[in-house]
Amino acid sequence: MRPRLTLTGLVIATTLTGCTVGPKYRRPASSVPAVFRGADAATATDPASLGDLKWFEVFKDEQLQALIRKALVQNFDLQVAVARVLEAGANLGITRSNQFPQISGGPTLTSNQISEEGSFLLPSRPVPGFTRTRNFTTVLLNLASFEVDIWGRLRSATEASRANLLASDENRKAVITTLVSEVASDYFDLIELDMELEIDRRTLANRQNSLELIKTMQQGGVATMLDVRQGEELVYGAAVTIPSARLQIEQIENQISLLLGESPGPIPRGRSLIDQPQPPPVPPGLPSSLLARRPDIRSAEDTLIAFNANIGVAKAEFFPLISLTGFLGTESSKLLNLFDARTRAWNFVPQISQPIFTGGRLKSNLRLAQAQRQEALVQYQRSIQAAFSDVSSALAQRRETAEIRRQRELLVAAVRDRVSLAYMRYYGGVDTFLNALNADQSLFADELLLAQDRRNELLAVVQLYKALGGGWQ
Repeated sequence: MRPRLTLTGLVIATTLTGCTVGPKYRRPASSVPAVFRGADAATATDPASLGDLKWFEVFKDEQLQALIRKALVQNFDLQVAVARVLEAGANLGITRSNQFPQISGGPTLTSNQISEEGSFLLPSRPVPGFTRTRNFTTVLLNLASFEVDIWGRLRSATEASRANLLASDENRKAVITTLVSEVASDYFDLIELDMELEIDRRTLANRQNSLELIKTMQQGGVATMLDVRQGEELVYGAAVTIPSARLQIEQIENQISLLLGESPGPIPRGRSLIDQPQPPPVPPGLPSSLLARRPDIRSAEDTLIAFNANIGVAKAEFFPLISLTGFLGTESSKLLNLFDARTRAWNFVPQISQPIFTGGRLKSNLRLAQAQRQEALVQYQRSIQAAFSDVSSALAQRRETAEIRRQRELLVAAVRDRVSLAYMRYYGGVDTFLNALNADQSLFADELLLAQDRRNELLAVVQLYKALGGGWQ
């Protein structure tokens, strides 16, 4: 009856583990605006969002898609993030195992020989049935020290580990969002530099042709040596930009190679900067949905949950610790009788330990846990407001960069006409070369700025997509 009563007591004690002394987590109230600042009034309350689209539905350049897919497989930062998720999962398993009894078992064979000259003197003559050698065989199931989790300390620790696992997974998603945006941004920078290099070479060729014509005019006495020098100034000004553009292209290619987890090398291109398809005109969506979509916000909340659970762990330290140890098995000096009813043996030791004096350690642990939770709460609230700021800034950037690009296109068209007229007047002998020089320099600079404006318009889409929490799907 004793083993049965002991088992019954163990079951009753275990069923008492239903209470926890820590605070129950409740999501903090957050100030959420009704609409994003800068959103289109016609779609400000539309629940659909650009952030809900998958990244390949936003970036439709086939070569860019291939680069992003490769980065999602080979990027080192993402591999580290995945490893951290696995670490958090293993840590959860270790922490959760403390809630269950740890049972080990196995047979042991002990053989002893008594000394004839030891503490007990043996008879000088052999005694029938007496032997100096003793064999002892044991088969036991050992119950290691098992804590009865009455106050919920172990369950709170498990809750904290589970929240840390979820936070690690959200961090992995945040790394994916950042990786997709970085590859897209660098790719758009690369094809913009390709366009700048094309403008540099075209401008250099045009200026070289103009210089040859000016030299011919100078030999005929129509142009002056000053005109030749000014023409050379234009040629050298265009020539010096070519190696600078090539250098930047190579640096961007190396940067993309690093994101792909590869050695530095050339990056294949798809569509040109002008031919890049624009993403669908999907609105930003409702601000409330941002809390569930942005991985950094969700990670901050999971971290808050973990620190909230740690308060329960710290509070449970104030209460008595109930632990159980024991063993169950058989013991016999004869192997043949090892499993007889007479060889049965068991031991059950319940223990209660109550902290009496710890020098303020328990109170300090509790204050530490509460302070960490307060810090996590502030970080969570800050991440929400930072997300709203990111979206509003990205909306303004997308709107204004599109307007800048449209105005720059008009400016470039006007300057091109001015350059054509200035050269016609100079070759016709009715104007100096200075006006043509100024117009040519303005056109070169404005064409480069137009290429950058087109890239900035694409980058604005990337930033908006990232700010809305897209890319990790």
